[in-house]
Amino acid sequence: MNALFLVGRLTKDPELRKSEGKSNCYVTIAIKRTYKNSDGIYETDFISCKVWNVIAERVCEYCKKGDMISVKGRIQNNNYVDKEDNKVYSYEIIADQISFMQSQKTKEDTIETTEEEIIEENLTIAE
Repeated sequence: MNALFLVGRLTKDPELRKSEGKSNCYVTIAIKRTYKNSDGIYETDFISCKVWNVIAERVCEYCKKGDMISVKGRIQNNNYVDKEDNKVYSYEIIADQISFMQSQKTKEDTIETTEEEIIEENLTIAE
């Protein structure tokens, strides 16, 4: 089974394109790793995904840089032979489904609410 599920934040605003009469766009999502490196820092992976048709149109219409999305899709290989007769292995993520999880504005509102709740909770514990 060729299936993957990714959750991350858009690194830039998606741009709609047309190819052979079909709408498409590329989105790159930043995904923080779940572990720290030797310097104690969480590294980030940047994954590019190709989106087609109505899904691409909706992503370009509703999503902006910083929005959190989830991508359900598959890996597709596009192997070819270059001019020097070497086989080149190329892979891309094809998004079959995208869910809009959180906009950057909602994230900022959520962070403010969360910080207020934490402060209030800490005051309650301290009393």
